[in-house]
Amino acid sequence: MQTEFRLVLCSCPDKHVAKAIADKVLRARLAACVNISAASTSMYWWDDHIHAEEEVTMQIKTTNASLNALFDLIQTAHPYDVPELIALPITEGSQSYLAWLTQVTQQ
Repeated sequence: MQTEFRLVLCSCPDKHVAKAIADKVLRARLAACVNISAASTSMYWWDDHIHAEEEVTMQIKTTNASLNALFDLIQTAHPYDVPELIALPITEGSQSYLAWLTQVTQQ
C-alpha cells in the first residue's frame, strides 16, 4: 500500500523533553505514535565547534497532511534554536497500520 505517510526524526536533549514534546504532538493528533530512543552520543557542528552531547531521538509516525503543523508545533516547543526535523517517506506498510495512522491523525 503506497500512501502519504512520513517518519519524522527529531533529536532532544533528554527523555523528559522528548516525552513532553511527544505528549503535545499526540494530543494535537499530529501523529499516531512516537517512539523515544535510549540516549546516545550525538556529534555535530555548532558555532564553529564540534560538540558531543547525549541526546535521545524521537521517531514520529505521521501523515503528509499533518507534517507542516507537526513541524510548527515542535519548533515552538523544542528547546534547541534549530531542532532536527527530518521527514522520511513511508512508501510501504501494512494496510491495517497505515489505516490506523490515518484514523488517529484525522480525529
